[in-house]
Amino acid sequence: MLGTMLDNVRKNVPLVHNITNYVTVNDVANVILACGASPIMSAEPDDVEDITTICGGLNINIGTLTKDSIEGMYLAGTKASELGHKILLDPVGAGASRLRTETSTGLMEKVNFTVIRGNISEIKTLALGSGTTKGVDADVADKVTDETLDSAVAFAKSFAKESGAVVAITGAIDLVADAEKCYVIRNGRSEMGAITGTGCQLSGMTTAFITANPDNVLEATAAAVCTMGLAGEIGWSYMREGEGNSSYRNHIIDAIYNMDAETLNKGAKYEIR
Repeated sequence: MLGTMLDNVRKNVPLVHNITNYVTVNDVANVILACGASPIMSAEPDDVEDITTICGGLNINIGTLTKDSIEGMYLAGTKASELGHKILLDPVGAGASRLRTETSTGLMEKVNFTVIRGNISEIKTLALGSGTTKGVDADVADKVTDETLDSAVAFAKSFAKESGAVVAITGAIDLVADAEKCYVIRNGRSEMGAITGTGCQLSGMTTAFITANPDNVLEATAAAVCTMGLAGEIGWSYMREGEGNSSYRNHIIDAIYNMDAETLNKGAKYEIR
């Protein structure tokens, strides 16, 4: 099933509008291309409504906010909602500052998000209205572990029901949930945390997956998360002596580019709760 989600991305080549942060914009575009989709990047308020109209999906990432980009997010999000497009929110650093928290919660009030993807602290901030996010990293007290898994799954399902979106909580253990079902995913490597922007890349790729699989949003999101984690595992196997996080980033993108349905189906590590 998950491999079919990837096949549909490559077959349909969805066009994805990204309002993402300037730290990772190039890598986000390359990962979207690597999985078989096509990216457009624009945050300019005078441009975004036209751009999002010609696309099938919208990825909103609040990693580096400006007044213009915030305006662009609202304009593009409203237009995409009117058009019934698939829309993803990546609330980077929500809880770390008032601006990030208010922008995330404000967007949730105005935009019909299909998927909300972040770490556990960011997602808790959206659910509770305040948080203890440590920069863009999850607070250690919030991390999903085997000991906290039952409560984390229950939280993910509860927030999915409340928000009306599929919720993807990523970390050492990834959770992808709607109100009834949760994928518990254990792909990936800890070394991926040494690369800036793997979460941003995943958000762009997830938007491509849900746009190409509009009737299977939960499975498409789980497939994207498994693809990214598995690419981290495969990419690490490519590493040679003397290589570091820059090479690892490229190996991950290459692994996504070369991923096929059979590899994904065999390598995906998940259970459903």
